[in-house]
This record gives sequence, C-alpha cells and structure tokens, in this order.
Amino acid sequence: MGRLGVDLYPLQTGVGLDRVETFRKFLGGSPANVAVAAARLGRRTALISRTGADPFGGYLRRELKGFDVDDRWVTEVAEHPTPVTFCALFPPDDFPLYFYRRPRAPDLEIRSHELDLDAVRAARVFWATGTGLCAEPSRTATLEALRARSGRGTTVLDLDWRPMFWTDPEAARPHYDEALRHATVAVGNLDECEVATGEREPEAAARALLATGAVRLAVVKQGPAGVLALAADGTRAEVPPLPVEVVNGLGAGDAFGGALVHGLLAGRDLGTVLRHANAAGAIVAGRLACSSAMPDGEEIAEALAAGTGTIPEKG
Repeated sequence: MGRLGVDLYPLQTGVGLDRVETFRKFLGGSPANVAVAAARLGRRTALISRTGADPFGGYLRRELKGFDVDDRWVTEVAEHPTPVTFCALFPPDDFPLYFYRRPRAPDLEIRSHELDLDAVRAARVFWATGTGLCAEPSRTATLEALRARSGRGTTVLDLDWRPMFWTDPEAARPHYDEALRHATVAVGNLDECEVATGEREPEAAARALLATGAVRLAVVKQGPAGVLALAADGTRAEVPPLPVEVVNGLGAGDAFGGALVHGLLAGRDLGTVLRHANAAGAIVAGRLACSSAMPDGEEIAEALAAGTGTIPEKG
C-alpha cells in the first residue's frame, strides 16, 4: 500500500540532469516496486494506491498488469497529476532524486472509507510505508489498514523516511510509533531507524523496534556493512552485502523487500532469508531500472553461487 509514480532515469551517467538529453520511463514508487519484486519470485501480489486520471496513470496500471501485480485497488484522482521522479546517476553511491508530487500526489489521497479491509485482513503479507504517514488522508487510511491487520499474518512497516514529504519532520515520530504498534516486521536503514526510534547504532535500533510491542522481527539495513536482523525470540542474523558494480542503487531496497517477504512466506531460516534478499538488492543495484530489473529466483541463485550481484539481465 502506498507510493506509485513514474521514474524517469537518464541514459547518461556521471552528469547532472541539466546535461542529460535522453531518459527512459519506468514504473516506480517503493511499495509498487516491492509488489513487483515479490511477483517476480512467484507470489500473488496486489497494490493499493492511486494515480492521476492521465496518460501516465494509464501507463502505470498497464505496467502493473504486465508485472502480474493486481491493480484492482489502484484508482484515479481527477484533481492531481500522476507524480514523476527524476534521478541523476553518479555511481557508485550518489543518486539524487527530484520528486514532482505537487500540489498533491494521488497516492496520498487514499481514503479509509474506500479501503477493502476484508482483502487487507486476508493477505498473508501486508506492506505499508512511512511515506503513507506523511499527510492526510493517507495517514489515517494507512493506520486503519494496519489496525485491521493486528494479529493477522505478517504485517511489514517499511520505515521509508523521505524528509521532503513532511511539512514538519519533527512531528513524524508519533505517527511512526502508532504504526509500529500494529506491525510485526519493521524494516529500515540507519537514518530511518533513527527517525522512528531515536537510535542509530544498529543493535540498539533493532532492539528499540522490537520494544514497540507488536514487532517480532526488526531488520536494519546498514549499506556497505550489510544487514542485521533481530527477532523477538532472540534469533539474530547478520550478513554482509554481495559485491556488485553499481549502476543505480535506488531499487536495491525494494528488491530486498520483495525477497524478504518471499523468504518469510517460504519459511526459510533468517540467515537464508537475508542472504537471498541481499542478493536481490545487489542484482538490481547493478542494473539501470528498478521495477523491470527485479530478479527471479534463478537469478538470485546464480548471484549467490557466483558471489556477486553483477550478472547478465534476462531478455
């Protein structure tokens, strides 16, 4: 549930957007990419979101269907255009984003009374993001969906901190606190964990997430230091990243998320789940696109066997 838009990536690297001459468009938005990533791994997925009533909205719904993501809960907002996001590419670690979501992104117009809460409750996994908490009516709808999930299946809160989406970033933590009371899995990088919990040291951040009550698994992404996961039953796993020649690092976290939920649904041990999720993220970091670059299980196995995320893209 949450963000959906068009990503416009330059076909030139190492230069600013003022010098880029050609772009390619892709389906984007973190929750949408996670849905695509899980679908690539054989899971039945659907997205709750909204687009503008414009050609870009039509493009996104067509792309979702092409990726085998159910789009029945993606509806139009006549008043606002479908958002676009531009990215400049300065590998290996600089990918500035420019969001065009004014005056209001349609995905922030998700409303509680329009939610299909029966479908939300029935899903084996429900994935929501911190961005959905940044404004009304999306905030209330996101919390309503999370409350409907309490005690059911796997409920993931991707902390997904984007400071430019908040009119008052200092007011974010109470909303994160409320959302975490209904999530069974929390996922975030060090910056996101610090916003949500006040803790930046990985172990302390994971324990702070577990202390919120409902969270039974805390996953802390540490960039080049790898990923740490702590479970409420005391299980701990920490794995290093898979080496990769980075092309575009923006979709790596979403690929990680799709593989994470796939591994949890498959009942794999925590270390195996993290290794496969890390490999999925590395593969996408080595490719230009996000959504269309998501790997299948065969590609993840190949990357793990080779010890690198730099593998040929299918097709």
